[in-house]
Amino acid sequence: MKKCVNQRAVGSYYEKLAADFLTEHGLHIRERNYRCRMGEVDLIAMDGKYLVFVEVKYRKNGSHGNPLAAVNLQKQRTLGRVAEYYLLTHKWSENTPCRFDVVGILDGQVQWIPNAFEL
Repeated sequence: MKKCVNQRAVGSYYEKLAADFLTEHGLHIRERNYRCRMGEVDLIAMDGKYLVFVEVKYRKNGSHGNPLAAVNLQKQRTLGRVAEYYLLTHKWSENTPCRFDVVGILDGQVQWIPNAFEL
């Protein structure tokens, strides 16, 4: 159980780092760790007119690959379902422009890919 708590603390730390990074780049964070029956998304932000769903991936080093590559097709589909649910339950218009970004953190370096994928 202790390992799980430590992993959660590490994840929270790097999600905050990503949120701070995005805020410095002009995004406004609306939600952190949004969970619903469809899945979860690490951050939801506004970037101008765009509602942005952000997946944050951290790797201590490159031995397990680039963190950006961890957002595979299955994860992308999950994020899409979460986004649809969020729009519906928070009364956003279906015409709201949305974007899916990925923030990868490797060796303490933050890499942000706006509009990393489309559904």
